[in-house]
Order: sequence, then structure tokens, then C-alpha cells
Amino acid sequence: MPRTLRITTRNAAFQQWQALLTNRTKRQRAGEFLVQGVRPISLAVEHGWTIRTLLHLDGAPRSRWAAQLREQVAADRVALAPELMSELAGKDEEPAELLAVVELPPDRLERIPVGPDLLVVVFDRPAVPGNIGTLVRSADAFGAAGLIVVGHAADPYDPKAVRASTGSLFALPVVRVPSHREVLDWAAGLRARQVPVQLVGTDEAGEVDVAAHDLSGPTLVLIGNETRGLSAAWRQAADRMLRIPMTGAASSLNAAGAGTVVLYEAARQRARPQPAPSPAQRAGDPELPAQLR
Repeated sequence: MPRTLRITTRNAAFQQWQALLTNRTKRQRAGEFLVQGVRPISLAVEHGWTIRTLLHLDGAPRSRWAAQLREQVAADRVALAPELMSELAGKDEEPAELLAVVELPPDRLERIPVGPDLLVVVFDRPAVPGNIGTLVRSADAFGAAGLIVVGHAADPYDPKAVRASTGSLFALPVVRVPSHREVLDWAAGLRARQVPVQLVGTDEAGEVDVAAHDLSGPTLVLIGNETRGLSAAWRQAADRMLRIPMTGAASSLNAAGAGTVVLYEAARQRARPQPAPSPAQRAGDPELPAQLR
């Protein structure tokens, strides 16, 4: 049975959880991060993430959601005093009912499922955690298989990123890699396995409008840093640079906004009905049922 502790002071355990909110190095060293909010916690459980500790409000009545979650999750339980829960939850008015300490997943590109309709976002050195979370949410919404964070970048497990993803972080593989080389090697491996993946970058001076380029096949969408855009290495590696047509005074889109536009266009193209085979194709295709030839 999971053990239950009661904490009423800012002891060492509390300070460790507090550090998970602000210190990336300590998150990495501990191999865990703190999750706030009903939907993110629910999705973490639903998608099978390892919950190490459930923190709950000491002495408060439990909602049906909290009671069911506590029954479902085999994790250590800690009852925290209201002022301590408020500090960890980031709420000034009333403390949260539950918080979860969740185990970090491995940063392996193999976590991203590969299929004929592969769609993956590659975010090059993002500086703002909220932009990572927003792009994770968009990638999840538009059918991407994963998101890769490249280089010296903000942390997708920062509370701002987790909140901005509204729980999609737990539904979509997010993988951190040191540089573009790991991604290019992975893409080369996919091509060797007969997955004809293309790399498309985004830039206001791109060669072709995003809607005019075929995004229906296996695709890696390259999104650049919020200030500097894509690195020279990524520009050189890209098969095509795409532009997003804009009007008005804006000179460019936010990185997460640009990525969302490309993801939507890819989803739109992939949802289009495929043209019916021609009579010649019907006659020569043994895979078609006889009544369709």
C-alpha cells in the first residue's frame, strides 16, 4: 500500500518539490517534475506516466476526481498544509486539491511512432517555455507524432511549458536532443527504411507559400528560435523553406503561431479526399476488389 506522510513545515522534502518548479538542473538530477492542474494530472495518469508522489491538501474534503485518482494511482501520498500547497500550486487564493510529482521520460527519438503519414515538429533552440507548450498543444491537436526540442533551449518540463500545453505534453512524445545532428541521423535512418521523410523550414522569405507545398507525406516541420530563426545548419539541411503569407503591419509570426499554421495546413492537406483511380489504374491494380476495377 502507498505510504502517506503529513508535512506542515518547509522541510527538505518540500524544498525539493519547490526546486522542481524553478530549477531545471534539479529536475534533471531528480528525474522528475511537478505537475499542476486537473487536466494535466488526469492526462499524465491516462497516458501511463509514472506518478512518483501525489501531494494533497491536508484535512480538506476530496472531490470525486481526487478520490478516484488517489485510488487509481499507486504512488506515495503526502498531505500538505494549505499554505504549502498554495506555494507549490502557484495559486494566491485557494490551494489546489492535488499536485503530482511525475517521472521524466527518456529523451529517445525512438519514442516517436513512425508511419507513412509521419508528421513531427522540430523546434530549434526555443527560448520561451510557453512557446514550447503552445506548440506541443498544436502538434497534438493537428495529428503530429511528436515534437523534438533541439540544442540549448528552454525546458519542456518547466511549469510554464506544462501549463501552456494544457496536458498535451502527456499525450505527445516530446524529445530533447543536443544538436541538429541527432535529428538528421534519425531522418537518414528513416529514409534507409523507405520512409521518404522531407524536411521543411519556415521563414518569411521562404521559397514557396506553405499552402502550395505538398505536406501530405512524411514531414519534419522545422521551427526556428523566437529571435534568430532557424540556424544555418537547419537551413542547409531543409529540403524546402516555406513562407506564410501575411497582410497588415506584422513582419512575422510568433514561433509557436507559425508552427501552428504549418501544422494546420498539413492536417488540411491530409484530410483531403484522395482522387479516385483512373480506369487504367483500376484495370492494372490487383489489390483492388474486382467490382472496383
